[in-house]
Amino acid sequence: VPIRADFRQSIRFEQLMQDEAASDEEKLLRGLILYYGDVIEPLDEAVERMLWFYRCGRDDEEKSDTGSKLRGPIYSYDYDDRYIYAAFLDQYRINLQAVEFLHWWEFRALFAGLKQDAEIVKIMGYRAMDIPNDLPKQQKDFYQRMKRLYAVPLSKIEQEKQKALEDALENGGDISGLL
Repeated sequence: VPIRADFRQSIRFEQLMQDEAASDEEKLLRGLILYYGDVIEPLDEAVERMLWFYRCGRDDEEKSDTGSKLRGPIYSYDYDDRYIYAAFLDQYRINLQAVEFLHWWEFRALFAGLKQDAEIVKIMGYRAMDIPNDLPKQQKDFYQRMKRLYAVPLSKIEQEKQKALEDALENGGDISGLL
């Protein structure tokens, strides 16, 4: 069964994998339907091929570009859609809304190749930045302000976890189950 290779499918898949409300089984099933439609046989092989395809043909487990738990995501297809769209249009003259088909691997290569002056690249740089303590105060303040300004909003589940953690800390509660 051929895999649906358009970049839109893989963006939806990545969004699905980040959905904290969905169970792993639900994510797997919905991912398979995204890539293959209703025909999914044999299941084990389909899952393996789907993940291989999403990783752009790489068998190794690479570090995700989407971010870490400590730093947070450096991009979000939901939140940064306008910046990504503008960068592709400006640099490659590709209208992501109008293009009929763009292979996922090509999309990822183009995304990785965006020039440093693209707004999305600047924003991802702010989000990914570890601010050194030895920076002058004015520079440090600037980067902290940029990190706050461009932070990807937390999901509802993450907001609830953060509120529960804050409440527990303020009221001397047990935080062991919240970390």
